[in-house]
Amino acid sequence: MALGYSNAVVDRLLQAGDVPGAVALVERHSASGNRDACFQLAMWLLVGSPITRDLPRAMLALNAAAKAGHGDAALMEVALVANGAGGSPDWPRALGLLRSAAEQGNAIARDHLALVEAMALDAAGDPTHLPHVEVLNDSPRIFRLPKLLTPAECEHLALSAADLLRPALVFDPATNRMVHHPVRTSDNAVIGPTRESLVVQAILRRVAAATGTDVGQGEQLSLLRYSPGQQYRPHLDAITGSANQRIKTVLLYLNEGFVGGETRFEQLGIDVVARGGDALVFDNVLEDGRPDPRSRHAGLPVRAGAKWVATRWIRAAPYSPWSPN
Repeated sequence: MALGYSNAVVDRLLQAGDVPGAVALVERHSASGNRDACFQLAMWLLVGSPITRDLPRAMLALNAAAKAGHGDAALMEVALVANGAGGSPDWPRALGLLRSAAEQGNAIARDHLALVEAMALDAAGDPTHLPHVEVLNDSPRIFRLPKLLTPAECEHLALSAADLLRPALVFDPATNRMVHHPVRTSDNAVIGPTRESLVVQAILRRVAAATGTDVGQGEQLSLLRYSPGQQYRPHLDAITGSANQRIKTVLLYLNEGFVGGETRFEQLGIDVVARGGDALVFDNVLEDGRPDPRSRHAGLPVRAGAKWVATRWIRAAPYSPWSPN
């Protein structure tokens, strides 16, 4: 392994405005096999700053870091191989990488592998069976999947991005940006592609199978935490004027035991009480693709305890987190 590399030195060069010097340092040491330099290069290539995004090259750098013993790189490589960053999704290869990392002593990889092996999956990572559907409304179609997730899977989702929780944002179609708005007062985090563990991706494949959609149609999973007094006021999930509309919403309830927090469809007179492990699925659009006003819903205020939920918005066509617009 090459000597003389330091992330602190790279940070100082960037802070001093010497981007070419920082890039040259990382490139030189990554070429020599330094695992930290390889990982730094991979992150830059994934983010697209301070160098241009290049997903295939990022995957090569990530693989080099993982082979050199970088634990976080190994887990990230598993996630990105499975969800197809820089190529096509490859569940078998990703599973093999996870097993290899677990065998090499990566404790997190061992935990992930245990959860995956407890699931009923086929060779492609898709579920072999689903829970019985409970239809709550025919038009718009609203149904519940009782106990779609196990308690351990709920905990995994909650922990996948808990460290990123911040005051939630909403989509502003006027600016095409996420902004703060009083309609939504929860804390929110997004489980991005690099955090989509094989456990997360198996759950996403389960959601796709349950909704009759392709896993590639889903937006990144959004994790929400509602503390007492927090709520999501009545709103539509469909985006006005979107060329790739949110046709369905999936709410994954991750816990129970709190007070309040029901999902209310006011026009339909339906209140859904959250139960840990359940999934709630509903359509957002009419047959002609226009937003369905009847799907307007709210997350009622939590009165005691904390409500944890993960949201998966499903688009009409494939959606890429690398170029969401």
